Amino acid sequence: MKKLMEQIIKFGFVGFLCFFIDYGIMVLLTERFGVDYLLSSGISFTVSVVVNYILSVTFVFETDKKKNRLKEFVVFVFLSVIGLGINEVCMWLSVEWLGIHYMISKIGATAVVMVYNFISRKLFIEKRN
Repeated sequence: MKKLMEQIIKFGFVGFLCFFIDYGIMVLLTERFGVDYLLSSGISFTVSVVVNYILSVTFVFETDKKKNRLKEFVVFVFLSVIGLGINEVCMWLSVEWLGIHYMISKIGATAVVMVYNFISRKLFIEKRN
């Protein structure tokens, strides 16, 4: 249980950092460059996925060092694409249906995706003993 709690804390720190990367790029693209919020959210999410992968396999999850890193990255990206879909649906529902500002909507969408990410990465990325 202690190991799981430490892992959740590390995951939280990595997620927190990647959230700021994701959120910062989204706001920059939307506010400064006029990119549509759904497109900028997708772009920012993608950038944060790459950073998240590097930090996750380095600091959070015990991965099999013998495992093909390219294959592992492809699985990570596949899981992240599902997360992106969840993110985009949450953003769209919050903004278009509920009338919540996109900056606030992003926070809620991130919380939902963070739970999905931890569970899916724990199941598919972490080394099995």
